[in-house]
Amino acid sequence: MHPEDLHIKAWRQMQRPGDISEARAVQNLLSKKVKVMPLRKGVRFVAGVDAAFGDNEVIAVACLYRYPEMIPIQDAHAVMRVKFPYVPGFLSFREGPAIVKALSGLKTMPDVILFDGQGIAHPRGLGIASHIGVILDRPTVGCAKSRLVGDYREPGRKKGQWSPLLYDRKIIGAVLRTRDNVRPVFVSPGHRVDLEGSIKIVLSCAIKYRIPEPLRRANLISKNIRSLNLDF
Repeated sequence: MHPEDLHIKAWRQMQRPGDISEARAVQNLLSKKVKVMPLRKGVRFVAGVDAAFGDNEVIAVACLYRYPEMIPIQDAHAVMRVKFPYVPGFLSFREGPAIVKALSGLKTMPDVILFDGQGIAHPRGLGIASHIGVILDRPTVGCAKSRLVGDYREPGRKKGQWSPLLYDRKIIGAVLRTRDNVRPVFVSPGHRVDLEGSIKIVLSCAIKYRIPEPLRRANLISKNIRSLNLDF
């Protein structure tokens, strides 16, 4: 199936739930389909996705990179009306449809998609990276700036050092130092990738800054589009 057809099909499956209880039921159902497993093939392309918000719009951006060289290949964006309120733990219902639409604009299907959010490090094991990973059936990784759930000890100060993020006596992610002496990021598998692979991808993409380059670029572009009022 063509990447755009696959993404549009998935987007249509992300129906807006009627209320929080229905959204919670969707998460509980989809969480059972999450697969935490080693990547099955080599990675040639990665994409980072992020979103910014206007008054009533969500601006989602997808940035495609050649991996491991980290050469930018293509940027795509989508602007949609916000149809779900801000509720912690339910980010995918608020910005997920726009992110899926932005991904549909990429000419090449990424082998791994990075999200500015959680994977399985979520109260119901289905952060935005896991949610969209299951729907698209693509390997996804969550790389968040802050913790949603779990306990941890501060990792070492050198790049690459990490400590486990624990929740309900299980390791659900890694608190990872992507640069020497900077605040760590919270990495968790989304879907069809394990923790070791997630850490490797994030570190390989964090070539200069604390935040992996595809996510950093997507964040900057989404904010630029918002400030210019493009497509509103």
